[in-house]
Amino acid sequence: MKLIIGNKAYSSWSLRGWLACRQSGLAFEEVVVPLYDQEWDRRREGDEFAPSSGKVPILWDGDAVVWDSLAIVDYLADKVGRDRFWPADDAARAMARSMAAEMHSSFAALRRKHTMNIRQIYAPTTPDDDVQVELERLFELWAQARARFGSATGPDGGDFLFGAFGAADIMFAPVCTRIATYSLPTPRFAAAYVMAVLNHPFMQDWIAAAQEEDWVIAKFEQPIV
Repeated sequence: MKLIIGNKAYSSWSLRGWLACRQSGLAFEEVVVPLYDQEWDRRREGDEFAPSSGKVPILWDGDAVVWDSLAIVDYLADKVGRDRFWPADDAARAMARSMAAEMHSSFAALRRKHTMNIRQIYAPTTPDDDVQVELERLFELWAQARARFGSATGPDGGDFLFGAFGAADIMFAPVCTRIATYSLPTPRFAAAYVMAVLNHPFMQDWIAAAQEEDWVIAKFEQPIV
């Protein structure tokens, strides 16, 4: 398999696709493509990007191609077994799938106003009202998952939304980086979850690689105040 991703410092969707590949346990080639550099428009017109209209991440597996992060999760779950990604319990799995889908389609203000930038930590500021509303929804979802299913046992213990690290955590991982980067106000239980995600070995590998990148995209940078 070959996974094409954007800059690790900035590309939240790439992070999800990459975490899904790591979670699968399958071997894959990683190709990092600098976003918005001088070659970006030419590169995204190539055959490898054609199925996704130039978007990342895009996963090639022989002749099969998958170009959406949640679709990559499901494709890999089909290959290795869904229990590696989703809770075995029906009720837990239903909730995990719903939460992953909501993260996939919602939280537009948080995404727009707090873009992912793993290399920075900004001083706390008061979030805009629309961001605060989305944070409250986010923490509500996390609280429900932790209260109902977070005590489940698994290879990673009970620190994640449904006990073991899985697809729901993969989908929320970029939000965890945003909470850390922008020092967003977070209740204690949610802060513990954020730290569990950021300290996961897969995330530590991604964060370390992001620190080593030379590329800087000005529109994703903000002055530290």
